[in-house]
Amino acid sequence: MRRAQITRKTAETDITVTVNLDGTGSYDNRTGVGFFDHMLDQLARHALIDMHVKAVGDLHIDDHHTVEDVGIALGQALSQAVGDKKGITRYGACLLPMDDALVRCALDLSGRPYLVWNVDMPSAKIGTFDTELVREFFQAFATHGGITLHVDRLHGLNAHHIAEAAFKAVARALRDALETDPRKADAIPSTKGTL
Repeated sequence: MRRAQITRKTAETDITVTVNLDGTGSYDNRTGVGFFDHMLDQLARHALIDMHVKAVGDLHIDDHHTVEDVGIALGQALSQAVGDKKGITRYGACLLPMDDALVRCALDLSGRPYLVWNVDMPSAKIGTFDTELVREFFQAFATHGGITLHVDRLHGLNAHHIAEAAFKAVARALRDALETDPRKADAIPSTKGTL
């Protein structure tokens, strides 16, 4: 069973993340940051990962610590749940349209974290949410999930649409990468024999 639970408690946040990589995309995400919860819901639904995130953070300061630490915990949960990566497809890509926005994602569950982020936002805020935190989340998620992650905004006028397209594109690429390769279900997808 590809499941994991991570608890992360610091002076700034108290977070519990539970994932099931072989789920149906069910979710219950409660971080206290409404827009971020909406994005986590999209990630779960479109990756078909059952995801439950409970976070209490220092929101009286701002949303930064909560968003970043959820990214850390979620990346750790993904890494733990996928285990030795035997049988996975490993790579995933998606070209995701959402109204005016078009976002491309390509990723590799390589164990070598790296983020390439070419997603300019046309505004600093989506409601009360700082748009720069979208990148902060994916930086933390890629680093602690061991993911080589490339995300590019090809088109987009509306910051909400761009952010949501980014989360959905990553979700769809992740869904493909986590799938079992029917031709090599018993092998590590690397000539090195390990990832």
